[in-house]
Amino acid sequence: MYRPVDLARAHGLSAQAVRNYEQAGVIPPAARTASGYRVYTDDHAGALDAYVALVPGYGYRAAGEIMRSVLRGDLPTALAVLDTGHVQRQRDRETVDRVASAAVVLASSTPAASGPDRPVSVGVLAHRLGVTPATLRKWERAGILAPARSRTARSYSPDDVRDAELAHLLRRGGYPLARIAAVIEQVHAAGGPGPLASSIDQWRERLTARGRAMLTGSARLADYLAFLERTHRDGPVSPDP
Repeated sequence: MYRPVDLARAHGLSAQAVRNYEQAGVIPPAARTASGYRVYTDDHAGALDAYVALVPGYGYRAAGEIMRSVLRGDLPTALAVLDTGHVQRQRDRETVDRVASAAVVLASSTPAASGPDRPVSVGVLAHRLGVTPATLRKWERAGILAPARSRTARSYSPDDVRDAELAHLLRRGGYPLARIAAVIEQVHAAGGPGPLASSIDQWRERLTARGRAMLTGSARLADYLAFLERTHRDGPVSPDP
C-alpha cells in the first residue's frame, strides 16, 4: 500500500500531481480508507512509472492517450499511438538530414553572396530558378516565401532569393511543400544558413535523446503490461490483432 506522497517521492513529484494524474485517468482510480484517504497499490506505482517514463519521448498528450487506452484494455490503440510517435521521429530525422544537405549546398554556393544584391521581380527570380512565376506564387501560398509588395508587384529580397533556392533544392529532392515551409522556418529561426549548419548537431542530439527516452518509456510500459497480465486486474489485456 502506498500514500500519494510515497508515489510522488519516487518521481520527484508532488502528492497533488499524483492526484491530478489519477483524475486525468493516466493511473487507475485509488481505493479510499474509511477516513477518505487515497490508498495506492503496486498497480498504481507501475502505471505511474510507465506514464512518467513515456512523457519525455512521446509528450504529455500521447503518453496520456497511451495510458488511458491501456487502462481500459485497448492495447491496439495504445500501440497505434506509440507507432505514430516513431513515425514522427523518423520524419524529423529525415528533415534534419535534408536540412543538413541543404546547408552544405548553401554554404558551398553562398547564394546570398552570389545572388542579386537588390530586390528582384517574380519574373527575374523565376528565370533564375528555371521555374514559372506560378510556381513561386504557389510556394508563397504554402508559406515558403513572403515577398514584399510594391503596389501589386512582388519584390523578392536577397534573403527571399536564398529561401527560394533552398526550396527549389528541396523540391527537386521530392520534398512536399508543407515540409519545405517547415525547413524554411527553421532557417529563419536559426538566423540563416550559417547558424543553421552549426545548430544541426544540436537537433540531432535532441533526436537521439528523444529516441532513447522513447525506448525507456516503451520498456516501462512493457513492464506494466506484464504486471497486468500477471495480476489479471481486469482480465487479460486485449492482444493486438
